[in-house]
Amino acid sequence: MKRTLSGVVAILITMMLTAHSTAAEWTQFRGPGGQGATAEKNLPLTWSDTENVAWKTELPGFGASSPIALGDHLYVTCYSGYGIDRGNRGKMEDLTLHVVCLSKDGNIVWDQHIQPKLPESDRVREHGYAGPTPATDGEHLYVFFGKSGVFKFDLDGKQLWQANVGEKTHGWGCGTSPILYKNLVIVNASVESRSLVAINKESGKEVWRAGGMSASWNTPHLVDVGGGTHELVVSVKSTILAFDPETGEPLWNCDGIQDYVCPSIVSHKGIIYVIGGRSSKAIAVRAGGRGDVTQSHRLWEAKAGSNVVSPVVHDGHLYWVSDRNKIAYCVRLEDGEVIYAERFRDQPYASALLGDGKLYIVTRYGGTYVLAAKPKFEQLAHNKLDDRSTFNASPIVADGKLILRSDKFLYCIGK
Repeated sequence: MKRTLSGVVAILITMMLTAHSTAAEWTQFRGPGGQGATAEKNLPLTWSDTENVAWKTELPGFGASSPIALGDHLYVTCYSGYGIDRGNRGKMEDLTLHVVCLSKDGNIVWDQHIQPKLPESDRVREHGYAGPTPATDGEHLYVFFGKSGVFKFDLDGKQLWQANVGEKTHGWGCGTSPILYKNLVIVNASVESRSLVAINKESGKEVWRAGGMSASWNTPHLVDVGGGTHELVVSVKSTILAFDPETGEPLWNCDGIQDYVCPSIVSHKGIIYVIGGRSSKAIAVRAGGRGDVTQSHRLWEAKAGSNVVSPVVHDGHLYWVSDRNKIAYCVRLEDGEVIYAERFRDQPYASALLGDGKLYIVTRYGGTYVLAAKPKFEQLAHNKLDDRSTFNASPIVADGKLILRSDKFLYCIGK
């Protein structure tokens, strides 16, 4: 009896620790499922340089990638040595890529340097040479640095392999983040080779490759279509494409955004929501079809979009603030009706974060706005920090605190 009771206690303790660990982890771009949302409560509402900043750490380089959180550590990428100062860019051969690990109290644990494949793009508009956010499976890190390749590290910073996905560059740089599916690392290498590439996590060898990634800077999205089945969906110029994530087999296609595409896809109950383009458009498509589903599965189109930022789904609505026209949008999922379109003061490049009934909108130079997550526009707070560098990275949540990243610093917001 004692042994049985102790076994039960051990199981309960393990369950509690696992639940706590899961709540604290943010393991890919835009968090669980790439949806930009957290279930954590009591997130901070207001902060300043003297209020609710738990710590502030200077990073060894610039970048637009978001951090990720795993256990007691944070991981983020950056670059240094070239292209930092627009007036004096320096020498390209001095460009260094960084993968950085920090403890949850803000101390840098290790800083792994990578020498990039040169020549890189002479200039990268807006976000520099560290745009993609890392991903982790809890045991290893997977990092994408464009033409320099996809890298696997252990959690102590040791590089295990490097895989090439293409050699081309672009003046807007590389902005798509890796995602993980079973034994695969999947990247949208639109810039590097106009391909979607799946790599074996263990060996670093290519498993499959799909073409047609035209003018696409968005991270692929896994949508649950029921029965334990997922489809891999990506938005490219003029088309939305779906693939079998295990094999790369094309499943369906649909008319999409008639422009280059940056915002990531979000989904809810088997329906994907795509925004993007300079013409500001949003599209809803039911997943699970085959072939051209434009007539059969395309549910609605709305005149509301953004050029860079991605939306969130909450309680029957889509929310985001457009970087192009500086308008805050709320769009009803059921029919695409624009519930509100409110003029916004500052420009975000970071995607929206949903948590604790609030929308966090990090702008490039004007601070972070907190909006009510409801179909009536309400600004709850406007928080500014004395940091003159650029905030392009999307915020994350770790242990009930917000983690913000500027070109110069990583901030932990919360008591």
